[in-house]
Amino acid sequence: MKQHQNTRSGIESPGMQVGAFALVLGAFAGIASAASGYGNCAVSGKRGSVKLETVVPGALSVRPNLPAPGWWNGDSPDTVKDGFEYCLAANMAYRAGLDRVIVVNRSFAQVLTGQAKGFDIALSEITITDERKKVVNFTAPYFNSDQGVLVKAGAKIDKDNIKNMRLATELATTTLQYILDHIKPAQPPKVFASPAPMYAALAAGQVDAVLYDTPNVLTRAKESNGKLEVVGRYDMGERWGGLVNKDSPNLAAFNQLIEDLKNDGTLDRLASRYLTPNLGIDPAKLPVFTP
Repeated sequence: MKQHQNTRSGIESPGMQVGAFALVLGAFAGIASAASGYGNCAVSGKRGSVKLETVVPGALSVRPNLPAPGWWNGDSPDTVKDGFEYCLAANMAYRAGLDRVIVVNRSFAQVLTGQAKGFDIALSEITITDERKKVVNFTAPYFNSDQGVLVKAGAKIDKDNIKNMRLATELATTTLQYILDHIKPAQPPKVFASPAPMYAALAAGQVDAVLYDTPNVLTRAKESNGKLEVVGRYDMGERWGGLVNKDSPNLAAFNQLIEDLKNDGTLDRLASRYLTPNLGIDPAKLPVFTP
């Protein structure tokens, strides 16, 4: 969706199968108490084991995607204190010997084109693509995903009649191109600059379905008190990675951090802590739509 493509790592399985979802929170051996600079996150590993050159000394500046419950728990940069990607950033900061995480707003379109400045890394559910690699750099993938179909509860939408529906997605995303190239709806999809107005359009009946990352639309459905539901998913084989500008000196260090966090089980623990409770169901059990 929003920015995505191919199997996300850390939690490997076809189409956003967070296979390790079944992991219980488990013992966080060697985990340090979270300082205020890391929000509510538990941090682990060896502090200062990796070196990062950051735009703000002593801090890791991260660009999120809001709203994204489960990934960034909070409605604004000032209120986010935990979530999968926030706590991923907190663990990176801790292991880099940094004292805090700073959440910064940046235009997604400018981030994708390498024009945004003033951040060290974007952890924004961004799909890794060859086209995007021409202007920005991606870290090793940290998550696998696909695209869910969010509708009003009771809507009779399936893989066949969806072509005749009013579809919505976010601007500059791989999902938009997938809709145009593969689903080929009868009318052009409505495109939104951010998730909030896209969901509002669905609630207002201005569109029939929202196509977006499966974890995010499952969370939205779970929080809707039965008003919304996810009726299926498109398996696009997407992988999310952190995004840095071409001139960033930190790509190798971020790659090392992600591989370490994957190998020591931190990514699995973050998924169990922040994603499983928010999704409500295992995404793998949703029907797979084929265009």
